Amino acid sequence: MQKEIELFKGQLRKDNLRVTNQRLKILEAFLKTEKHITCDELYLIVRRNHPDIGYTTVYRTLKLIQKTGLAREADLGDKVLRLEHEFGHKHHDHLICLKCGRFIEVFDPDIETLQEKLAQKHKFKPVRHKMDIFGYCQKCSNEVKRNERKWV
Repeated sequence: MQKEIELFKGQLRKDNLRVTNQRLKILEAFLKTEKHITCDELYLIVRRNHPDIGYTTVYRTLKLIQKTGLAREADLGDKVLRLEHEFGHKHHDHLICLKCGRFIEVFDPDIETLQEKLAQKHKFKPVRHKMDIFGYCQKCSNEVKRNERKWV
């Protein structure tokens, strides 16, 4: 966690922003949370131990955390902005259930290779990418099938 804190402090200094105790507490709370988290969720976590920290401070600090490269946006298809850890975490993609919202983190080296070949074929230099596949998890897929049979 120390490396992430130093990166964050460096970004603040680069942007001529102060390294404040509030920003560091928010960063620490984010780093301890290994999930795809919304600003609202992080705010509630931070407020438990630091009731003096406001929502706007959490929101702005999350943007700084993202700018530093410690987090990236995760769109799970429900129009809610979430952030997930990026620094020091391996690349992965998501399978997202349209019914229950459950998501599965996946990685397949064959897909990564195909994406690289596709970029090379078009003389395109990728910087980053994400792949989200929306559909139904096994449980919800079975429910959808059962409901379809009722209407036939």
